[in-house]
Order: sequence, then C-alpha cells, then structure tokens
Amino acid sequence: MLKIYGVYQSRASRNYWMALELGLAFESIPVIQARRLDEPLAEDAPINTRSPDFLAINPNGHIPTIDDDGLVLWESIAINLYLARKHGGPVGAQSIAEEGQMLNWSFWAVNEIEPHSVEIVLTFDNGLQETPGGREKIAVASRLLRKPLAILEQHLGNRDWLVGDRFTVADLNVAEIIRYAWEVPTLFEPCPRVRDWYLRCHERPAFKAMWETRSREG
Repeated sequence: MLKIYGVYQSRASRNYWMALELGLAFESIPVIQARRLDEPLAEDAPINTRSPDFLAINPNGHIPTIDDDGLVLWESIAINLYLARKHGGPVGAQSIAEEGQMLNWSFWAVNEIEPHSVEIVLTFDNGLQETPGGREKIAVASRLLRKPLAILEQHLGNRDWLVGDRFTVADLNVAEIIRYAWEVPTLFEPCPRVRDWYLRCHERPAFKAMWETRSREG
C-alpha cells in the first residue's frame, strides 16, 4: 500500500489530494515539521523531520515522502507526476505530448512561482504581514509574481484547464503552488482567468476531502 509521510498542513497536501483524485488506498503517517517542536529529539516527541526513523527514509529531513511498495520518493511534485504516470486515468497524460506539457507546467510553477509565493505564505504564517519588513516582503514577492501570473492568464485565455480539455496533474501541481499567494487577493485582480481556474480546481471533491482533513489538524 502507498504510504504518505507528512501532515496535511505541509507540501504533503499535494500528494494527499493527488491520491484522492486517483482513488488510491493509502496510509497516512503524520510526520510533523521539527520546527514546530521545542525538543524534536526528546524521547516522547512525536515522529518529526529530525526523528532517526524518518531520516532513515528521507535523509533530507523534509516532508512529504512516499513509500510505494518499496519505492521511496521525496519531492512532492515528482511524487504527483509519478502517481499520475503509474495510475493514469484522466488526471494523467494521454500522450507523450501531454506528458511533456504536464512536466513543463509543473516545473515552470516550481521555478517561476513557488519561490515568491512561499515568501508570501511564510510572512502570513509567522504573523508578520503588518510589520514593515513583512509588508516589504509581500510587495517584492507580489511584484515578481506579476509576470508568471500574466503568462498563466494568457495561456488560460481560451481554455478551462492547463493541458487538454480536462483537469490533470498539471492543474493540481500549479494550483497548490499558487495557493501560497492566495492571501494577497489584489495579485489576482488583473488575472480573472487564473482566479476562476484556481477556484474550479478547489471545487474538486478530492480537494475538498483533503482540505477537510487538513482543517482538522491541530
């Protein structure tokens, strides 16, 4: 059985959403981020990213990680692309050309959007959005996101989804990366197609099921 290591309130959310889209049975192993604990190596500490048992699986000490019947992978986007390739269906590629497009959009989002969207979400997560330094970080990240969001807006000009005429792993991967910037609604005012596409992604039953579980985490 597929094992997913990581709490839902982490990048593991991408992999939980993907597994639900594919209808896969999986075991969730709630490894938490060591930074959330005062003493991550204490004897009574919950399993976390510095626990020896977890480091034996992923020496990087990051979540998510999967173990799929002995195959261990630890990059969230690679995990989703692997699951789409293995299990197929409408979420996966129907041709080599579609697979190329899915890889293209996924890695484009990792390189062009995620470095800046993460700056935004971390600023909010740390409660710094109203401080001078926090406002500056958000302003810089927002400025750097305008170009990639405009590219995405243009691509969505005559289509509902990124690849083909259906929701695929590319939509899931890119939407999860854009989610980090959603705290700044003014970013999306010039990009109504991106906004509408993002909301369509979040209407997926699998996303709602993932988010419900995520919301119950402490």
